[in-house]
Amino acid sequence: MQADAESNKEQIHVNGTASSAGGEASAQAGGAGEPRQVSVVKEDFPNVNALGKSLFDANENVVLSESERQEIVEQAESKFAELFDIFRINRNDPNSRHTPRRLARMWVGELFRGRFEAAPKFTVFPNRKKVDELIIVKGIKVMSVCSHHWQPITGRCYIGYIPGDYVLGLSKFSRIVDWFARRGQIQEELGEQIADYLEELIRPRALGVVIDSRHYCMISRGVAGDEDNSFTVTSVMRGLLLKDLNLRNEFLKLIK
Repeated sequence: MQADAESNKEQIHVNGTASSAGGEASAQAGGAGEPRQVSVVKEDFPNVNALGKSLFDANENVVLSESERQEIVEQAESKFAELFDIFRINRNDPNSRHTPRRLARMWVGELFRGRFEAAPKFTVFPNRKKVDELIIVKGIKVMSVCSHHWQPITGRCYIGYIPGDYVLGLSKFSRIVDWFARRGQIQEELGEQIADYLEELIRPRALGVVIDSRHYCMISRGVAGDEDNSFTVTSVMRGLLLKDLNLRNEFLKLIK
């Protein structure tokens, strides 16, 4: 039974004022000098599916066995076939005949594999030479999917760190980025997840994660931004890179 919408209303304060207007999401602009009011209603959805399986956030990870993933592929194929019927796509068309199966395998085994696979295995090495300067890995491929519209997010990630007691093999940074990216994501949270993981893994004295990407939810729909010029850049700074402005500027200059 759906909870009473009024009891689930969340108030968001904008310019110091909270709105009490109903609706899924609404905004009201007052007169000159008056604060804008925004109201959001929170909907409660089940935490388990019809088969009793626990549900989790789009960018979270729960390791599933190969048989469990195959079960999801089969279920997804059936639902994609239903979607084709809703869209009135005739699967006698040879180009569409096996597309539900292709879609199911692509989402489970490729685009969303970071939701279901275990983290890559890493070897962390001691910082024997007491390296205390920036180590930067540039141009790491980002291939993800926007949680809001399930459109591609494509771009590059740049990671810089000053080691503490440990260093990490350079190729491992690409694997970490890909593991977190292969989920439903928003770019802001993707950078934070990567930074959190690296902090726990190697305890760096300084850490910076910058992502520069195209969001096709902005290019293929809505405002329909220009593909060549529509970029979103986010940064996460930790430790000395957060506190030391000169060091941060050095890092940002070196990744250009």
